[in-house]
Amino acid sequence: MSLDSITQSVDKAVSGFFEPIATWLGEVVFFAVPVGGTELPLIVAWLVVAGVVFTGWFGFVQLRKFRLAVDVVRGKYDEKGSAGEVNHFQALTAAVSGTVGLGNIAGVAVAVSIGGPGATFWMILCGLLGMATKFVEVTLGVKYREVHADGTVSGGPMHYLPKGLADRFGKNGKTLGKVLAVLASFFVLFFGLFGGNLFQVNQSYAQLVSVTGGESGALGSSAGALFFGILIAALVGIVLLGGIRSIASVTSKLVPAMAGIYIAACLVVIAVNVTAVPAAVSSIVEGAFNPQGVAGGVLGALIIGFKRAAFSNEAGLGSAPIAHSAVKTKHPASEGLVALLEPFIDTVVICTMTALTIVIANPASYVELRNGGDSIGGVTITSDAFATVLPWFPYILTLAVLLFAISTVLTWGYYCQKAWTHLFGRSRASELTFKVSYTLFAVAGSLLTLQTLIDMADAVLFLLAVINIIGLYLLAPVVKRELNSFLAFVKRRDAGLDTDEDTEGDTDQEPVKTTV
Repeated sequence: MSLDSITQSVDKAVSGFFEPIATWLGEVVFFAVPVGGTELPLIVAWLVVAGVVFTGWFGFVQLRKFRLAVDVVRGKYDEKGSAGEVNHFQALTAAVSGTVGLGNIAGVAVAVSIGGPGATFWMILCGLLGMATKFVEVTLGVKYREVHADGTVSGGPMHYLPKGLADRFGKNGKTLGKVLAVLASFFVLFFGLFGGNLFQVNQSYAQLVSVTGGESGALGSSAGALFFGILIAALVGIVLLGGIRSIASVTSKLVPAMAGIYIAACLVVIAVNVTAVPAAVSSIVEGAFNPQGVAGGVLGALIIGFKRAAFSNEAGLGSAPIAHSAVKTKHPASEGLVALLEPFIDTVVICTMTALTIVIANPASYVELRNGGDSIGGVTITSDAFATVLPWFPYILTLAVLLFAISTVLTWGYYCQKAWTHLFGRSRASELTFKVSYTLFAVAGSLLTLQTLIDMADAVLFLLAVINIIGLYLLAPVVKRELNSFLAFVKRRDAGLDTDEDTEGDTDQEPVKTTV
């Protein structure tokens, strides 16, 4: 029996068994209600409302403290002797590498094709709102992280839900928090294995095959797929063995590189079509409030834009705090401010660049789909947009996809490891078992699609947002105290009254009252 027939049999068997479960779970998690001629998924509304609430609660912190967030990333407020494993910049790039990926390339193309250019406006707005949510969850992630005897750190919803709820509500809160922590760990682990690992490897392999001669090319055979899977697995395994320090070291180089390559390509297309920029910007703004050919009109464009942004930046899902919790800091809110830059980079910058490039280039595939044609795939539209100026761009896109995929697999490997050890313990045997299993999933990614399990993983991850955001609402007062404490520290540091020597023993002190 050939390798092809084996993988096809496995795919078919898995799909046949899990498809009813995936369908039911998807219908529950992504349940949509008819609104103004279109459908609104309640989970998207849940994420957006959280962004609105936290934006108001913290007085537009994402706008007022944006410059301070950049200063923190630059290391201006670093403190010697802080617990943690990585600096602010490395923590940010590690987390960004988990969100910046195919959604920024394919998902945006789908948004502007179905929702029109105006969907871009609402995508930007959702990204700006998501910055506040990310600030809240990451501050809690650092506040309630666990620093182990060997100096490594564990954080995320599986830690701040039980500890935070116990702090605020006592024994009952602790019991509820423990149950939620187990669920959060399972949700993160399940999505990471299938959505954060297998799917990324599968899609990067598909793109590589497409530019190397297709199925008849050098990598189109089963042997080629296996070789690619083993190569990616080896790279992932080596880096994963080094823990978050190793992952952060790699992603701190990969993320700027992949973002730089992609944005540079966008700017080339925009520069060549510079005379079309004003009209494109106008169509984005006008299309947001007067969309043409969009089901549901303005509301339809809004929902499509919000949906793609929410799926892209993961604000409120509880995944990013796992990476950010490893930062070296004595003030949790400092990393919360750093984290609010994440949706800005992912959605406001990269997703907007993709949308603007497609709208300006106006490739035939985009026009066809806007005129009611059948969908031909988001990546194809994005690639066609670049090809109008750069005929050789599919090769650059392939490099970008590979970098996106590897960085995403690495970051989700770290997330999964923290979820795994929360469920099964931190023994050497337990951690080694996980790393071997996760590496084997990377090999399987080039051979199998397991689309049904990937669909389930998407539903499971967004189910995490339900319990995570409930926790964020309940613990928001804690975040406000932490922000006040950090702002007081910043004020002292700027006045030259607070040095590293003064704060060497300062770890999560009682907050100093000041104005938010």
